[in-house]
Amino acid sequence: MKVKRIGVLTSGGDCPGLNAAIRAVVKSAINNYNYEVIGFRDGYRGLVRNNYVQMELSDVSGILDKGGTILGTTNRYNPFKVVYDKDGEKTLMDMSDRIKDNLSMYDISCLVIIGGDTTLKYAAQLTEKGIPIVVVPKTIENDIYGTDITIGFNTAVNTAALAIDKLHSTAESHHRVMILEVMGRASGWVALESGIAAGADVILIPEIPYDINRVARSILERKNAGKGFSIIVMAEGARPVGSPLTHNEQDDSYFNGDRGKVCGTSSYLAKELERLTSIETRITVLGYLQRGGEPSPYDRVLATRFGASAVNLIEKGELNRMVCMDHDTVKSVPLIEVAGKLRKVPKKGELIGIARYMGVSLGE
Repeated sequence: MKVKRIGVLTSGGDCPGLNAAIRAVVKSAINNYNYEVIGFRDGYRGLVRNNYVQMELSDVSGILDKGGTILGTTNRYNPFKVVYDKDGEKTLMDMSDRIKDNLSMYDISCLVIIGGDTTLKYAAQLTEKGIPIVVVPKTIENDIYGTDITIGFNTAVNTAALAIDKLHSTAESHHRVMILEVMGRASGWVALESGIAAGADVILIPEIPYDINRVARSILERKNAGKGFSIIVMAEGARPVGSPLTHNEQDDSYFNGDRGKVCGTSSYLAKELERLTSIETRITVLGYLQRGGEPSPYDRVLATRFGASAVNLIEKGELNRMVCMDHDTVKSVPLIEVAGKLRKVPKKGELIGIARYMGVSLGE
């Protein structure tokens, strides 16, 4: 395949390191292979609406340390189910053929798609339409199957660990239980690593449903030992045993079937702990602070390695693959083998064992 022009886009939630990845793709493509690079704005929406810009080296100058993405992005935009109005009624339409036509019109040989698990799923479906794709994995939750780490994760852990450090002093001063809720609907990587790094007393993750009574007991045991405060780090997808919280995709809330109320994960935990321990409990939801800001040096290097490797795969004709990290070596895997799968924290893995060795309660 003679490559003249490639496309690049960012899709899904933003995270630190996206601009570094875009920069690596553009510089590698132009400097090494004399490719033209077309940047599509706002993820898959830009592909459907043909909203693009031809990218030059000047466009990626000075963006290595910038958060967000200069191309923009969209969350929950499914190119196979695009909502449009037909005679006053909302209808779903598969726009994948239009994407294929748009790419053909501009003679784009391959797409570099920078995204997370949902983005990967749609990318795999597009390859079935005959669209050549190379994926660069990004997500602060680090839950993409087939790679040891994703762009954005290291920065998110740094941000969460810093928040825990700051919560320690106020928790100790007021003799309170402080709960920090971090991102992680299906996997607890951010909660686990930031909790270990900052010395949390309790870490709750989706992979291990927690027993509220055991969490309360660990807090009371600390109090009886002379430690009148506790730090809890929990992933947003953590759920209690026996009274599971079911995620609502529409508003990101959780439904407690026993009480018939919609509530945030940390809100539910705080109320139950205050009831069981009579210790004042406060919550901090870190939220989008985890996504924002400048990427860590590690993420800048990782994004640069991934972006450059994606372009090298295109030059070698190794398409429909995802760039990945395997034991600190950048490799690639077939996209079809990883799309639709999640990388979760192994219950018998080293990090879970380390947390237990350090006396951290996992709510078991």
